[in-house]
Amino acid sequence: MKPLRLALVLILGAAILEAADEKSGNALVISEIRALLRAQQEAWNRGDIDSFMNGYARDETTVFVSGDEVRRGWQTVRDRYLNKYNDRAKMGTLTFSDLEIEQLGPDSALALGHWELKRASDNPHGRFTLIFRKTPDGWRIVHDHTSAATPPS
Repeated sequence: MKPLRLALVLILGAAILEAADEKSGNALVISEIRALLRAQQEAWNRGDIDSFMNGYARDETTVFVSGDEVRRGWQTVRDRYLNKYNDRAKMGTLTFSDLEIEQLGPDSALALGHWELKRASDNPHGRFTLIFRKTPDGWRIVHDHTSAATPPS
């Protein structure tokens, strides 16, 4: 019985250590994604859409959903941002908050959050859900579903 108990203790100990490693790995992934979102926010607030777009996967399969429109492809998403926010007044100051980030697998993660633009004439805000993939360039957004709250009447 002693060898069986020892084997059981070793197996349980290994499982506990593996779970701890997963948690610490998860913390690293969350930290990396938070850093990417912080870099996007800072780029936006400098008026630098190209640096903001570095958070997205440079791929034709990258998806951006807003309202009733679906846009596919990194360049298409970039063009949307350049057209919709073609001056600093329209860009305002961006803040991300209420971030919830969950690693779904070794190369995928999900983020839920709140966005807000402070501009001279208004204060649009809403929610977003982002799917991230681990790429050779690091964690990148492959799917962005962003919604705006209904403006007050």
